[in-house]
Amino acid sequence: MSRVKLLGHSGSPFSRRVEWALNIKGIEYELIEEDLPNKSPLLLQSNPVHKKIPVLLHNGKPIAESLVIVEYIDETFDGPSILPKDPYDRAVARFWAKFLDEKCLPAAWKALWSKGEEQEKDKEETYEVLKVLDNELKDKKFFGGEKIGFVDIAANFVGFWVGIVEEATGVVLVTSEKFPHLCVWRDEYLNCSQVKENMPNRDMLLGYFKGRVQAAVTATAPK
Repeated sequence: MSRVKLLGHSGSPFSRRVEWALNIKGIEYELIEEDLPNKSPLLLQSNPVHKKIPVLLHNGKPIAESLVIVEYIDETFDGPSILPKDPYDRAVARFWAKFLDEKCLPAAWKALWSKGEEQEKDKEETYEVLKVLDNELKDKKFFGGEKIGFVDIAANFVGFWVGIVEEATGVVLVTSEKFPHLCVWRDEYLNCSQVKENMPNRDMLLGYFKGRVQAAVTATAPK
């Protein structure tokens, strides 16, 4: 029997991508929680290039980078497909996953944490990329159709983490008025059993991000 371990962190969207893929496939695994400020020798040895989570250990062999790991899981283990079978559809799914990681996530994160005029500019840039996502979801339940798949897993930051950071910072990016299809997808996504059963603790994450907000306020306060 193969041994599967995940070096990750329960509050990380990248680590959760891998967990959700493992759960879709019905794979038993051991989650080894990393203390991110004090990375373990095992993590540093398993991912010497980037030195970050997540890392999948399968029969002792390490695989790094969340989307690479998800593809590996899909190709290696039996169970429901995560990526489409058709080569063209697979390429399209990879395109959207790359778009999410390289365009959406950085833009949204920046807009949620910047201030003043810079924030207004960042929000407009974020709206542009979210409009692209919203249009892609028109007439779709999930990015891949009727079931959760590769792009939906890649979009977990938009589906779950953005709402928490919005609440912590008071900055609202995603509304049903601006992005109706994206909001419908988010509701479906959060109620999908594989996702719902493996959510990180929302209150814990909210407390963490509120703490970051307070620390930023304290750092900029007059002394």
